[in-house]
Amino acid sequence: MRAARLIKMVLLLQSRPAMTAAELARELEVSERTVTRDAQALSEAGVPVYADRGRAGGYRLVGGYRTRLTGLARSEAEALFLSGVPGALREMGLQDAASAARLKVSAALLPSLRDAPDTAAQRFHLDAPAWFREPEAPAWLPSIAEAVWEDRRIDAGYRRGDGTVERRLEPYGLVLKAGVWYLCARVAGAGAFRTYRIDRFAAVAALDERFDRDPGFDLPGFWAEQAERFARSILRAEVVVRLSPEGVRRLPHAVDPLGAREALAGAGAPDAEGWVTVTLPVESEEVAHGQLTALGPEAEVLAPGSLRERCAADAARLAALYRRDDG
Repeated sequence: MRAARLIKMVLLLQSRPAMTAAELARELEVSERTVTRDAQALSEAGVPVYADRGRAGGYRLVGGYRTRLTGLARSEAEALFLSGVPGALREMGLQDAASAARLKVSAALLPSLRDAPDTAAQRFHLDAPAWFREPEAPAWLPSIAEAVWEDRRIDAGYRRGDGTVERRLEPYGLVLKAGVWYLCARVAGAGAFRTYRIDRFAAVAALDERFDRDPGFDLPGFWAEQAERFARSILRAEVVVRLSPEGVRRLPHAVDPLGAREALAGAGAPDAEGWVTVTLPVESEEVAHGQLTALGPEAEVLAPGSLRERCAADAARLAALYRRDDG
């Protein structure tokens, strides 16, 4: 533990001209007294750590000293490629590996390039979760992520409906979609790839046995296919809607984008008022009611009659509210 901390301290000092005891203590997550002891230990070991006294003092390396301890471990190298998604790294338990990898890369850079990591971090940031949603890491995510990295089979209990099914899975990859984690896995012995929501796992146990990955498996391609198949599978009903030009523009933001694209692709010519009539695939009449309400007066439901009646009732209630004289 201490050896790793001493190495990290050297790399920190190598990547910057100087650091105060408080800065080192914050980076190393120790007290300033421990920083003083570690600096002394490094000096006794032959590492030229120099302490500047006074209020503006701190620690620095002298004599152009450079350590060769910058080789990346495999886990650090893999985590480095995910370093643009800090929340995901933290949830998978890879934050420390990514931090060590970035530090080693920074230490290996020429002095003129030392500010490159900070420059990039201040210009690009990925915030994966959806708006108005507090991200919450599923309890089993770190264990599953470790099994994914190590190609280890897992025994899992998966909540489905009112019960839990037991599965032995070969975890191929993880996907973070709008703040929700999914596992793409092959059912052991069955050969079929399936997708599982991580937050629905009731139990996960990593096994000692490893599996051989299918070299033809393409995670981005598999996910794209699954996502489109899922989107199509839930669009089981249809409604006929008349849309204003503004309604046409807003439709993809109010309903499922796939359904909107299909509906607009099959739309006829605009009528005399510039409105178009489309047949829109939807999940259900109930869902369509909520979605189309967002379009307000830019959409008129023509069918089914029950949905048209609901929208007409909403419009009547809304008109009554605005006609009401509160004075």
